[in-house]
Parts: sequence; C-alpha cells; structure tokens
Amino acid sequence: QVQLVESGGGLVQAGGSLSLSCAASGRTFSNYAMGWFRQAPGKEREFVAAITWSGGSTAYADFVKGRFTISRDNAKNTGYLQMNSLKPEDTALYYCSTTARRTPSWISWYHKPDGYDYWGQGTQVTVSS
Repeated sequence: QVQLVESGGGLVQAGGSLSLSCAASGRTFSNYAMGWFRQAPGKEREFVAAITWSGGSTAYADFVKGRFTISRDNAKNTGYLQMNSLKPEDTALYYCSTTARRTPSWISWYHKPDGYDYWGQGTQVTVSS
C-alpha cells in the first residue's frame, strides 16, 4: 500500500502561482510513476501532468503546457506540481496518484485515471478572477 497526502492548495488571484506537494509513504517512492489529475464540480476527473519513476520523462495536458511543471524528489518521497499563471478555469480539486506498473509502456496510460493504483484525498485550488 502507498499513502499519498497532497498539500499546498489554496485561494489565489488569476495570474498567481501555487506549489502543490504530494508526500508518499508505505513503499519505495522511486518505484512508482506519478500523475496529477484534477476534478472541477460537475466535471470528470482530467489529466494534468505525469512523471516517470526516475523523473526522466514528463507529460502535460495541453491546457497547462508552459504554465505547470511536474517534478519529484525520490530522496524525500515527494512529488510536486508548480503552477504558474493560474486561470479561473484551473479551479478544481487536485489529486496526485501513483502506480508501480511498468507495462504496457508508460506513454500508453500516463494520462488515464485507471492507469494509477493509489490516490490522495486531493487539495483544493481556487483561482479568483
């Protein structure tokens, strides 16, 4: 079992920044790929960003490219999502997720919620206009 705890959400004005953290415990974090997803009220959970086990590869949803940066520190068992130039439409509950799966290829599932086995409780991000 892996336990994930997100933090760093809050209320920010449009154009501002927030830095989310995802603290993992229970297993060797470096064995787990990580993803960030978000869910706004009345909408489905959607992919935001993903990073491989070593951090060597990253991927982003088109709507966050150039604004958000995903990273990880395996020594600290923590993943991060730096969010800049925030927009009101970024308002949502943000979740981190992990999985130890290695097959099929990461590129085929990193953007799918069912590609991940463990989820945190989420942290709320609210962007005011």
